Amino acid sequence: MATDNQARFTPKELPYAYDALAPQISEETMRYHHDKHYVGYVNKLNELIAGTPFAQKSLEEIVVGSDGAIFNNAAQMWNHDFYFEQFSPNPQTAPDGALLKAVNDSFGSFEQMKAALEKSAVGLFGAGWTWLVADKSGKLSIVNESNAGNPLKSGMKPLVGFDVWEHAYYIDYRNRRPDAVAAHWDRIDWKVVGQRYDKK
Repeated sequence: MATDNQARFTPKELPYAYDALAPQISEETMRYHHDKHYVGYVNKLNELIAGTPFAQKSLEEIVVGSDGAIFNNAAQMWNHDFYFEQFSPNPQTAPDGALLKAVNDSFGSFEQMKAALEKSAVGLFGAGWTWLVADKSGKLSIVNESNAGNPLKSGMKPLVGFDVWEHAYYIDYRNRRPDAVAAHWDRIDWKVVGQRYDKK
């Protein structure tokens, strides 16, 4: 159990080298995104929850049960943990099994799902996240959330997250959000996504 002098949460290391996702996501972007932005959210969350009822809750409980600055930093920590873990230098490039069936049932095909997700991510105004989510029945949909928004708040299960805050792509793509979004497909590991879908 954490004491008052210990950080409640610690940043996770990347599950691959900083340069492992290049050229789609450069080493420079990963260092800024992980070491500055993500670590900053974790540190700020620890500061904000000290001495509050959230101090002993899990990260997911904080995301679901908080608002304001605590929610913003908790959700951004959760979102980034989730985001970094969905990528691989050697990904499975398409869904299979139960997830593929759900994709086909919900969107018609994997290609149609990709097109719909790209359209949503490119069209999201300002900063935020575009999510592929599953409801309690396993049906898939795409939701846009502004700023730190997380579908856990609505009882949905996130499967894939597209970070469309400029810090996620501006070094590599400048203002070309469509190119940044499209590059995700080369690095998303559908084995990881399938495991998320299968987890009850």
